[in-house]
Amino acid sequence: MNNGRVEVLDGVNGGRLFNSVEAFLFDCDGVIWKGDKLIDGVSETLHFLRSQGKTLVFVTNNSSKSRRQYAAKFLSLGISVSEDEIFSSSFAAAMYLKSIELSTDKKVYVVGGEGIVEELHLAGFTSLGGPEDAKRMIEIKDNPYVEHDKDVAAVVVGFDPYINFYKLQYATLCIRENPGCLFIATNRDAVGNMTDLQEWPGAGCMVAAVCGSTQKEPIVVGKPSTFMMDFLLKKFNIDTSKMCMVGDRLDTDILFGQSAGCKTLLVLSGVTTLSTLKDPANNILPDFYTDKVSDMLQLLAP
Repeated sequence: MNNGRVEVLDGVNGGRLFNSVEAFLFDCDGVIWKGDKLIDGVSETLHFLRSQGKTLVFVTNNSSKSRRQYAAKFLSLGISVSEDEIFSSSFAAAMYLKSIELSTDKKVYVVGGEGIVEELHLAGFTSLGGPEDAKRMIEIKDNPYVEHDKDVAAVVVGFDPYINFYKLQYATLCIRENPGCLFIATNRDAVGNMTDLQEWPGAGCMVAAVCGSTQKEPIVVGKPSTFMMDFLLKKFNIDTSKMCMVGDRLDTDILFGQSAGCKTLLVLSGVTTLSTLKDPANNILPDFYTDKVSDMLQLLAP
């Protein structure tokens, strides 16, 4: 954990940080882009870091897209990123179910988007719900009854802009009535940057709704859980002391990095403001902070 001293990134400490780090882990929303708009200077900064031999990894809590879809989004914004460099919470949910050896004969109900459905499919699981249930309705009259599949062994809840009462009822029935059914949350972010104009409710409110109806807490696979970090370490074989987590959220990105033993850099281009960082009530402190990712380029490039 941070020792209580937060440094503004400058040419001196930035140089020390750069030289001590082999891999930079970047959050995406609020760090790389806002909505579908790239944040100024990001492309040039990533190119510079790659040219200096740094490993780049993109670790996002946004479960709305699969790794394939995220790679396509990067490319549409003029940045080439491979799927192997992307670790999304949708991927983490699928990998968690594989890690516990959930039988592929069982089914997974999804409250969330296509990203979760695609990653589950790639991992060999059969999913129900997701976008297919976006327009399902329950008319509260004539004593309604919702049938649910007794083979559902896990419910995965992520960001879902089309959440509805039917999805909540189906998820609740599976968790409460199917013996041993798991409740998995991709993440619990309170808000997110769906567009660059304002913040929108995040997956946290969808997860909270299912918590409320089931009276159960989920297994969280996204940041700040270190589940994704376990995969990073196996894949890249880099010590966490030589990693730097770059993010815009204290309670997910920075806590994720700190919990794993990484160096941490907060950027103020997303959710967290300077006043929030410096609020005496805040006890999650990064090692460094700066306005935006491209400050690294201005401080470090010759």
